[in-house]
Amino acid sequence: MVFHIFWAYIHIRVKICIFAYLYLLLMILSMTGYGKTEIQLPTKKITIEIKSLNSKNLDLNVRMPSYFKEKELQVRKKIASAIVRGKVDFSIYIENIGETVTSQLNEKAIKTYMEQLKSISKASELELLQMAIRLPETLETKKGEIDETEWAEIDVAISETLKKISKYRQDEGKVLKQDFEKRVSLINDFLNQVIILDPQRIQNVKEKLQKAISELEVKVDENRYEQELIYYLEKLDITEEKVRLKSHLEYFTKELNSHTSNGKKLGFITQEIGREINTIGSKANFAGMQKWVVQMKDELEKIKEQNLNVL
Repeated sequence: MVFHIFWAYIHIRVKICIFAYLYLLLMILSMTGYGKTEIQLPTKKITIEIKSLNSKNLDLNVRMPSYFKEKELQVRKKIASAIVRGKVDFSIYIENIGETVTSQLNEKAIKTYMEQLKSISKASELELLQMAIRLPETLETKKGEIDETEWAEIDVAISETLKKISKYRQDEGKVLKQDFEKRVSLINDFLNQVIILDPQRIQNVKEKLQKAISELEVKVDENRYEQELIYYLEKLDITEEKVRLKSHLEYFTKELNSHTSNGKKLGFITQEIGREINTIGSKANFAGMQKWVVQMKDELEKIKEQNLNVL
């Protein structure tokens, strides 16, 4: 009985984790992020820091102590798989807090210096030693070696820092998503205003043409006039643009809720949205409609600017 209860509990926990994971995937991610982790060892304090900004590709800069350099490729792969894209600065800082000796006397060099000085000076052994120790290469810096146990702790801390920056990016992505949804909604509202004004625009065009012809005071073939009017109005028709713009706005919203964050794809969609708005603007020929077109363009520019931060 206890066994069955235990497995039921595990099953529920697994389902919760899966749903949580899928929820996190249903969002866009920002390329801006920050993560920091500190670990305390007996003789040192180690700080791991990751910062990221927007970039077209992964631009990774790694700074770590020289004796960790053999681990750099491993670290780069780990960061690249987690962050994917952005201008990323990764740093490992080490602060020694215990008694550590990083240098030792170069006895061979000191003895050689003392023998040479003795041949040209009558100084005592102590004085010779004092002079020799000030000369170059009398101290040797120990080459640091990686302590694999220590590195294992650092590696865990790197993973923890990547989790923190991922969480930061998710939180920033939520803010971006809300902003995008707001601006897409505004463009939709402005487009509806354009649709409402469209019949008035057509009527306005007809009246302008009729007035221009009446001012010419010439006799016009009514059939030919109707044909030319229809042809002219077809050139100004924005039905296709309105339908396509609606479709692109819906597609953009759909991609905001997709399982992957794809800023480049959203960028392509905004280009199509811009193309339809520009065409409507060029065909409008009506001041009332142009006002709404300008406002659509303004909101689209804000979307484009924010989209530069989307992973």
